[in-house]
Amino acid sequence: MTNRQLAAAETRKKLLEAGKKLICKKGLSNTSIEEITDAAGVSKGTFYTYFNRKEDIVFELSRSMFGEILEGAKAFEGDFIAKLCDYMVNFSGYIEQGSVRLSQEWVKSVVNPDLVENEFDRGKLPYYLSSVHELIIFGVEQGMLKRDVPARQLAEILVDLLYGEMLCWNMSGGTYSLRERTQDFCDGYLQVLLKKYMIEQEDAR
Repeated sequence: MTNRQLAAAETRKKLLEAGKKLICKKGLSNTSIEEITDAAGVSKGTFYTYFNRKEDIVFELSRSMFGEILEGAKAFEGDFIAKLCDYMVNFSGYIEQGSVRLSQEWVKSVVNPDLVENEFDRGKLPYYLSSVHELIIFGVEQGMLKRDVPARQLAEILVDLLYGEMLCWNMSGGTYSLRERTQDFCDGYLQVLLKKYMIEQEDAR
């Protein structure tokens, strides 16, 4: 890689890191491109060398952020329900931080993937399915879930629930907390949904 390419990669990294910090703190709608470039120490015009709009930063960050959410859920203390709840709540929390407008765009890209340009956005739904499926398989391998759990079917149900909650939140215009609504669902229904697939600690010994 040439010095010019290295410098370009470093500038892009600075913009992503600055965008992530500001957007997570203030939300997408309350963060301006100028704030991002100021925090990154580059000119406003430089932003458009790497991104077309500030939403592109969120899409780019999603590649790593949802991976971090998955790994965080695996490492979360507690049984499988606690781990799954951690994943779902943090998933919804990240969506909420990005703003209703961005969430609406995400749902639109899933419903009509031909409208979006990059591969990640077109493949978001399969990616999320794969992530939840991976978490379920992890639960089986750790002796928390029975081996006959219908992992793929369960992953589809859980992602359907997440997207259903996201859609309702979009339709409400963000009048309530998506993160809190997901937490309420986890507290009230995950135990019922997963009870027959769970391995009790006594059985695991």
